[in-house]
Amino acid sequence: MSRQLELPLEDRGEAPRAERSEEASSAANGNERPGASDLMAKVLERQNLQAALKRVRNNKGSPGIDGMTVDELPDYLRANWLRLREEILSGRYQPQPVRRHAIPKSGGGERQLGIPTVLDRFIQQALLQVLQPLFDPTFSEHSHGFRPRRSAHNAVREAQGYVQQGKRWVVDVDLESFFDRVNHDVLMGRLARRIGDKSVLRLIRRYLNAGIMANGVVVERYEGTPQGGPLSPLLANVLLDEVDKDLESRGLSFVRYADDCNVYVRSRRAGERVMETLRRLYSGLRLRINETKSAVARVWDRKFLGFTFWVAKGKEVRPKVARKALDAMKDRVRQITSRSGGRSLPQIAAELRAYLVGWKGYFRLAVTPGVFRDLDEWIRHRLRAVQLRQWKRGQTIYRELRARGMSEHAAARVAANGRRWWRNSAMAIHIALPNSHFDELGVPRLAA
Repeated sequence: MSRQLELPLEDRGEAPRAERSEEASSAANGNERPGASDLMAKVLERQNLQAALKRVRNNKGSPGIDGMTVDELPDYLRANWLRLREEILSGRYQPQPVRRHAIPKSGGGERQLGIPTVLDRFIQQALLQVLQPLFDPTFSEHSHGFRPRRSAHNAVREAQGYVQQGKRWVVDVDLESFFDRVNHDVLMGRLARRIGDKSVLRLIRRYLNAGIMANGVVVERYEGTPQGGPLSPLLANVLLDEVDKDLESRGLSFVRYADDCNVYVRSRRAGERVMETLRRLYSGLRLRINETKSAVARVWDRKFLGFTFWVAKGKEVRPKVARKALDAMKDRVRQITSRSGGRSLPQIAAELRAYLVGWKGYFRLAVTPGVFRDLDEWIRHRLRAVQLRQWKRGQTIYRELRARGMSEHAAARVAANGRRWWRNSAMAIHIALPNSHFDELGVPRLAA
C-alpha cells in the first residue's frame, strides 16, 4: 500500500480512558468472560486498523449503498476517524444497510449477496482480525471453510481418505438458505459464551440487524447474516461448530466446508441414522435441511465442492471433476467463445485464459488426464471455429488457410462450406491453426 492510514489515535490507537464506553471499562477491570480481554481496544489498535485497511483495499470489491469506493476510503477515514471511533466506543455507531446483489448459481436460481459499504467492510475486517485468532484454534479439525491455512482441497483430500478406508456411503447435507436463515439470538448466544466485551457483541448485533437495501427500500432483517461481508464466514463457523463437536463426540468421519457437510459411513442404515441425528442438531440451531438436495447415497453418486470420486485399477480412490462442474465449465467456455462482439481471437483467448487458469488451479486434484485431454481438444475446436467465423468470406478463408500452410484442395473444401463454422473447424484445419498457435495466445492446456 503506497500510503499508510494516518488516523488521529492516541496511545497507538487505544481509546483515551475518559472516552471508553461503560462496557469497555468494565471489561478492562476484569468483569468479563474468563479468558476474554478488552477486545474492542484491540480492534481499534492502529496496527490492526492498518492491516484491515490494506486487506479491504487489496480485496477491492464494488461500493455499497453510499457509493464510496475502496480508493476513497483512506481519505474519508483521515477526516472522520475521531468521530467514528467515539461512536463505536459509545455504542452509537450504526452500520448502513447492505446492497442486495444477486449472482446466478450453477444449478439454476440465484444466490443473494449483501454488499456492505467499504467503511463497514473495514470495520468488520478489523473485528475479524481480532476474533479469528480467538475462535479458530477451538474449531474442529474437520472444518475447512474460511479458515487460515485451510482450503477446499484440504476438505476434498480428507473426504478421499475416508472413502479409501472403505466408507463408501455418504450423508450429504445441504442446508436450506443457510446464510439467510441464521437466527440472530442463537448466534449471539454462542458468541456471548466466548466474548465478554459487550461493546463488541453490541456492534456485531447491529451488523446482523443492519438490513438490506433492495429497489431503494431498506428491508429490516431479523435473521440471516448476508454473504458478502468479511465477518459472515466466521459467524457461520461459530454457529456450525456446535454440530461439528457433536459429530466428533460420536466418532463419526465427517468433513465440513462452510455449510456443506458430508459424513462418511459404511452402510445405508448407518447413514440414515446419522441423517436423523443431523436433522435434530440443525433444528436445535433453528436451521433446516434442504431435503430435496440432501441424501444418503453412494459416494460415486454425489459431489462435494465440485469433485466426486472413482476407483483406479489398483483400488486407489481418486478425485475427479463432478459432471455438474464439467457442464458449468463448458457453459462458461461456450459463453466466452460464442460471439466475438468485435473482439479479436487474441482478446477472446485472453478472456478464456483468465477463466481457465483459475479453473485448472482449483481442479488440479482431479486425476483424470483423459477427461482433460478431451476438454483441451474441444476448446481448441471452438477457437478454430471462432477464427473461421471472423474471416467470414470464402475467399478470405481460402487465402488465410493457404498462407498458413494448408493444401490448396483442403483450403478450398473449407472455404466452400461457407458458414458451417463448427464442421469446418474439424476439417484438418489444425494444420493451419495448430495447438501451438493457441499456446502462443496463452490458452492453457488442462492436461499439461
